[in-house]
Order: sequence, then structure tokens, then C-alpha cells
Amino acid sequence: MKHITFITLLFLTVFHTYAQPKREFRGAWIATVGNIDWPSRKGLPADQQQQQFINILNQHQQAGINAVVVQIRSVCDATYPSTLEPWAEVLSGKQGQAPQPYYDPLQFMITECRKRGIEFHAWMNPYRAVSNINTAQLDPAHVVRTHPEWLLAQGNLRILNPGLPDVRNYVTKVVMDVVRRYDIDGIHFDDYFYPYPQTGLTFSDDSTYAIHNRGITKRDDWRRDNIDLLVKQVSDSIKALKPYVKFGISPFGIWQNRSTAQPLGSATSGLQGYNEIYADSRKWIQQGWLDYIAPQVYWHMGFAAADYSVLVPWWDNVMKASPGRHLYIGQAAYRVNNDSNVNWLTPTQIPNQIQFNRQMANVQGNILYNTTSVISNPLGLRDSLRNRLFARPALMPAMTWKDAVAPPAPTLLVTSSEVSATLRWNRPETGTGPMDRIRQFAVYRFPKNAAVDISQADALLAVTPMDTTLFVDATLKKGEPYTYVVTALDRLHNESAPSNPVSVALILGGEAGLTADALVNAPNPFSGETMISYTLLRAGDVRLTVQDLTGRELAELINERQAAGPHQVMYRAGNLPSGMYLLTLSVNQIRLSRRMIVQP
Repeated sequence: MKHITFITLLFLTVFHTYAQPKREFRGAWIATVGNIDWPSRKGLPADQQQQQFINILNQHQQAGINAVVVQIRSVCDATYPSTLEPWAEVLSGKQGQAPQPYYDPLQFMITECRKRGIEFHAWMNPYRAVSNINTAQLDPAHVVRTHPEWLLAQGNLRILNPGLPDVRNYVTKVVMDVVRRYDIDGIHFDDYFYPYPQTGLTFSDDSTYAIHNRGITKRDDWRRDNIDLLVKQVSDSIKALKPYVKFGISPFGIWQNRSTAQPLGSATSGLQGYNEIYADSRKWIQQGWLDYIAPQVYWHMGFAAADYSVLVPWWDNVMKASPGRHLYIGQAAYRVNNDSNVNWLTPTQIPNQIQFNRQMANVQGNILYNTTSVISNPLGLRDSLRNRLFARPALMPAMTWKDAVAPPAPTLLVTSSEVSATLRWNRPETGTGPMDRIRQFAVYRFPKNAAVDISQADALLAVTPMDTTLFVDATLKKGEPYTYVVTALDRLHNESAPSNPVSVALILGGEAGLTADALVNAPNPFSGETMISYTLLRAGDVRLTVQDLTGRELAELINERQAAGPHQVMYRAGNLPSGMYLLTLSVNQIRLSRRMIVQP
């Protein structure tokens, strides 16, 4: 069955682009806490919230971003209807109150991402309960009210105590509620585990350690094990229910400094996630508990304490001992033109970082924090993404350890006019399992005499959403033949073999031997018979055929060399069922197609 919801039209634009990989995760974080990115303020009507999110997606899509990581749970609240936690204050202005008029923001966001072929990762803070206990207006159903015995306090901060088994089970239950009810692409945790150190502030988990130490004699090891247990429990739970849902974490960018952990640590001297917030992120990815890790390397290249050009190779090396998992680098877009250090006051910092990432064997993408910063285009950052770094589309990296079975190839039909080529293809029949269904299509274009090789990133012309089986290419050079193929991708981005190749060129008067209105049939629509007319400006090898919309040839009307001048042929439909067909004229290997409608 054909599914066509909108036409993608690619206009001619000339860019000086960097070499780009065929597969790359190009993400952006969308923060909801404090209304950082979305919605822009509390209490907006639902339609304004929705329009703001649509605008964000459109701008990200135009910039070449193919994934969003959206914060749906920031302080044990929910930007979706939940029986476990109250509505987030950032939506209505009051915790526990739904947006008005009522809608489900999470479902809305997922649907809008699907329309654009953008992956949706649900970002959840596992432990943070409230940032300021003195000012938060807490709903009676909030966990701070219902389970005060679960809390760990540091100043005004309250987090769920990672040392409690009940907390691990509760957090896992909240995560799995979302996994079960929504068609998300991934679950994402950020860097908040045990509290970050604060001058003059401490927290006490003495009683928890006394009861739940599990025989671990060192408190620091026990705290790390508490986090490990949650990460593994969430990972195992996701795999058991929906193994195609990805699980990733974006930890603090430094695991350990080499001065602390010889020889495993990085050549840095900053805060250490392993020692300060008890996050053994290196272990999580090397154990295969995560599908991807996205360390927040929020420093500039050359920074003495934490050099980007030192940390990214260190993480790249970590992945050599990881079982095929993915590494995406978190980058500080928020610092561009917004930092006292001169390195962030230059337009080249993030572009240079992205280029540096691409030199690493195991780095497969990046995530930019935050969305507001990217969209505001500081020092032309978004322009650099759109026009150079992400100017060409990219497929998502495949996660073959989850599934490696590719879908069937589509069948392609291409027609051309004086200004564009129109591609149509079918949606291949697949299995009914969630990992089998087609999620996207990839369109490739090859110049004259080039072999069809879909491994070539430069040949990838467009990636269309799952319901789009039509693409219009208006970037062809006149007089030059091109060959197109289309592939299908499933939800884990396994790619089919290429479709049948189709070669076309724009129709040009004298150069192609055809007039601008070279091929017509009258009457059209018709019943019974129609007269087909065409004019050759010079002699040529002519082939005239009738095809159905899948490209299958139904009749060959002419196949001979013909002299210059007007030509006509009567076509009788005979037993041809009513419907739309294609009349295709090939002259000297240049093709021109017109629609032909047969009536009952």
C-alpha cells in the first residue's frame, strides 16, 4: 500500500561542506527544568506549548539534527499523565495540575518527532526530588510528601536515597511505566547521581549504610555499587520488555584523573565523577548495561584542567573494551559567546570539536546542550551546523547487537521534467514485530558513470520519514544523467539493499533532442484509446513504454531509431484496469515521463 503524506522538495543550494559520515547521531538536549528550553514559561495554553515544540523541531531539523533528548522528569514529576508522580510545574505553573486545555505532552512530542524522522529519547533524572525544599510548591502526591523517609538532604537539595532498595525499585517502576506506555526510542539519564560537592554542605547516609551495606566495607565503593545496581536494574528491565528501546547516560565528562587512577584515568585535573558523585560510568558502558554513553565534555580544546582534545580520545579508548556500544559526545553549546574564556568567544570552537570527534574511530555522534542556545545561533553556530557540518543528512548508527535484520528493499520509479526529478517508491511488506517495521527511507543519487554504492556518504541525498514515499529533487544539473536508488530502514536503522536503480536527466530542448512539451497524450484521462504525440528535434534512438506506478512495464509501444520531427502513435488501453499509469519516452538514454489516466 502506498503511504504519501507530504512531498519533500530539495532546492539547489551551494555549500562549502566538511566531509561528513554516512551515519552519525546528531542530538540536542531539550531541557524543561526551570523552563530552560520548553515550554518558554509556566502556564502557557496547550496550543502555545505545542507550537513552541513544533518550532523547536522544525529549527533542529533544518540544522541537520536527527535526535532530541527531551527532559520529561526533572524533579520526580512528569510532563505526561502519570499515576505515580504529579504533573510538572513547568507546564501549568502548579505542580500536580495538567496543561489546559488537556493534552498528553509526551505523546504529542513523540508524534511530532515521528513526522520528521527525528529520534525521541526520554530524559529522566533518576534521583533529584526537589532543587530547593524551601520554595518548591509540592503536590500532596509528590514523593517528598509521600515518602520523606526515602530522602537524602544536602542543604536545600533533596534526592532519593540511592542506598535504599525501595528507591531503586521505585525509580525503575517510573522508568518502565514510560517504556511500557509510550513508543519512545530511548531512555536517557543525565549526570545527577549522588549530590555534587558544595562548599560547607554535606549529606549523611550513615543509617542507610548501617542497614543496607551488603557487606561492602568501604563507603565510597558501596555508594558506587548503589548506582551500579540501579543502572543494571533499569537496563535489564528495558531489555526484558522492549529490547529495541535504547538506554543511555550522559555522565560528567571526567571519570577519574590519571593522578588518582593510574594508569586508567585521563590526563586531567578536574572534578571526578567516580570519586565525587560515585558514578562509575566507565564500568556501565564496558559491562554493556548501556547502549550508548554521552559524556558531558563541556570544556574547550586546550583547557588545562580538562582538555576536550584529551578527554574525547580517552573516551574513545574506553570504547575499545565496550561490546560494540556507542559513544556520543556531549558538547557545551550554551557556552558559545556566553563565557569569559576567549576560546568560547570564537565561532570555531564547536565546529572544531565536531570535526575532531569525526577523527575518532569510536565516536559516533554528539549531543548539544542546550536547545535554546543552538536555536539562538550564537556566533553563527546553527548556521555552521546547517550549512557545513550537518549540511548532508545522516543515518543513525545501527545497534546491531539489538537487531541486525534489514527490511526488504523498496521498488523505485522516477519521472523527470524540465526542472526536477520525482521519485516514488513502495513501502515493502515487513514482519509485524516492532523491530521489523520500516521507520525511514534513504534516497541516494549518483552522477553519470558512477557505480551504485550506498556506502558513499556523499551519495546520500535525503532521509524521509516512514510515511513519505515521494521525493522531489530539484538540484539536478541540466543535461547530466543521474542514477537514483532508495533503501528502507527499520527502527534500529538496519538498512535494506538498494532498490532497483533508475537513471534520468532533466528534459532540455535541443540538448536532449526533445521539445519542452515533448510528450502529450489526448484525451487524458481517456477510456478506450488515446493519441500519444511527441516531437524530436533531431534523430535518435526512441523507446516508448507504459508502466504502472511501481515501475513495472506493461507495454512497449516504440523501440526504434526515428527521424527528427513530430511523431504520433495510437494507444488502446484494452483490458487495462482504470487508474493512473506512466507514459515514458526514452530518447538517446534521456527519459521523460507523463501521467496517463485510464477511466472505466
